[in-house]
Amino acid sequence: MQYIKKLFERESENGMLSVEVITLIYVAITTVMTIIWWDGINNPRDMIAWRIGVVAYIVLANYIYHFRPSRAMMLMRMVPLLLCLINWYPETYEFCKQFDYQDHVFAKIDWSIFGCQPSIEFSRNMSSVFWSEAFNLGYYSYFYMMIAVLLFYFVARYSDFQRASFIFLASFFLFYFIFEFFPVAGPQYYYCALGEEAAKNPVFPEMHHYFRDHTEILPIDVRGIFSKLVLMAQETGERPTAAFPSSHVGMSTICMILAWQTRNRLLFWICIPFWILLFFATVYVKAHYAIDTVTGLFVGFAFFFLTQWLYPYAKNAFRLKN
Repeated sequence: MQYIKKLFERESENGMLSVEVITLIYVAITTVMTIIWWDGINNPRDMIAWRIGVVAYIVLANYIYHFRPSRAMMLMRMVPLLLCLINWYPETYEFCKQFDYQDHVFAKIDWSIFGCQPSIEFSRNMSSVFWSEAFNLGYYSYFYMMIAVLLFYFVARYSDFQRASFIFLASFFLFYFIFEFFPVAGPQYYYCALGEEAAKNPVFPEMHHYFRDHTEILPIDVRGIFSKLVLMAQETGERPTAAFPSSHVGMSTICMILAWQTRNRLLFWICIPFWILLFFATVYVKAHYAIDTVTGLFVGFAFFFLTQWLYPYAKNAFRLKN
């Protein structure tokens, strides 16, 4: 009851939020990109309209918050912007397909290191229902890990909630910019195009703009509930984009660092097994080359420290609270 009361207690106003600012910056840059590549993008008018809607929401939410600033109203301002990631992700495909795909480079790197394609051989050699469900659980837990960490900050570390949200959203946008200018479709698309047996042959042809018009994907062997959930997620929002570096690994690593910083060891240790499973699952489900996952780990650390370093400047510039 006491917590419910705190939700609606009046807060001092604190200007524009860092997540609003970083969203507006992303909107501005990608609007310019949409205009530049107008003829090569599907439904560019819808993309522009979406951006106008996001800006309008930020303005409206700030206006409403002005009359009754509270934690509940703060949540109203922030959650929709975080949920916008669901729409921002498939848009990376519209931008990256303007360039030549680089899958041949990463398939060659994996072969030179392992002498095979781990993304193909991993699932072949660990094909039992137990391992299939374990790794698909890890892959699917990605969404819930992020929700759990941010929710914990809001409920138990509210004074640090804005910092955590800024690090979270700004890191995602940094990943998206990489995806938009450096297209890698991933093994599930590359080996669907070449044929899965081609993974046994160390010849990796360039695909150039092939994935502009081909979005076929290697089928998932549905062995249980979690593999079915992953399949549903792929059918809903997956595109030939965002393979390098692995944002699944990078963002889950950022979540782990944020979980550690809460000083709540229970939260951290609950997340650890899902994080480990997710790391290997990205290769197991053929979403990433092995080099993508390793790079994603290091990029996750780099983005965390970069965005954490940027946050105080944003906080001071836009009068944010701690």
